[in-house]
Amino acid sequence: MTVYDAIILGIVQGITEFLPISSSGHLVITQALLGINMPGNVLEVITHIGTLFSVIFVFWKELISIFKTIQNSATKIYILFLFIGTIPAIVIGLGGKNIISGFFDSIYVVGGALLFTGIILLTTQKLSLKDNQLNWKKSLAIGIAQAIAIIPGISRSGMTICTSLALGISGKNAAKFSFLLAIPAISGAGLLIALDMKDGPISIPITQLMAAFISSFSVGYISLKWLLGLLESGKFHRFGYYCITAVSYTHLRAHETRHDLVCRLLLEK
Repeated sequence: MTVYDAIILGIVQGITEFLPISSSGHLVITQALLGINMPGNVLEVITHIGTLFSVIFVFWKELISIFKTIQNSATKIYILFLFIGTIPAIVIGLGGKNIISGFFDSIYVVGGALLFTGIILLTTQKLSLKDNQLNWKKSLAIGIAQAIAIIPGISRSGMTICTSLALGISGKNAAKFSFLLAIPAISGAGLLIALDMKDGPISIPITQLMAAFISSFSVGYISLKWLLGLLESGKFHRFGYYCITAVSYTHLRAHETRHDLVCRLLLEK
């Protein structure tokens, strides 16, 4: 993998992390397009950390407000909801680390997950907008949706925001909770790097990792600001059509890969 490949992957991550079209799924597809075959998900974690910093940058005022009012009961309750929403991702992410890592090498999994994401997004078109308040049950449900999105091809922002909207939370508050919830979730994903380093050295050069990080951060900031505007305009569901369309590519790519394998085996005979 070259530095340019790393920049492209960072850009893809920055665009797709916040738009509800699955960043992990698109990283798998982009690596297939570029002919990159890297086992594990170290690069995916690095680019996620880049977009984590863009979340902190965009929601800086909200985070400062939380720290300043941390003694207030309302703030303490909100932090508790964030903690509750983080628990499912911790349990599934750490408990199923080895199984989930294998999903990143399967374009079939990505295709099915993208189809699932597209259907979920399209259902939000029928939802009536409300402004209900968060509680611990809703926080847990949103957290479970985030945990499901660990599977590549299932959008984290799509699942959490769609679940929030289905629970009657307004688009603005749904986006705020979703992306603040991403901070502990993505930070926890960074732990995977440390775990990988214990098993052996990371095979990707530091130059490529830095290039992927910087590009994912820069593009992620722009994408997040754009998504917040789309939520207010009520066009969130339209990304569902894109996800379903992307499934056709993943199936085509999988077919081509299987065809190349068969041809190679025949030639070897």
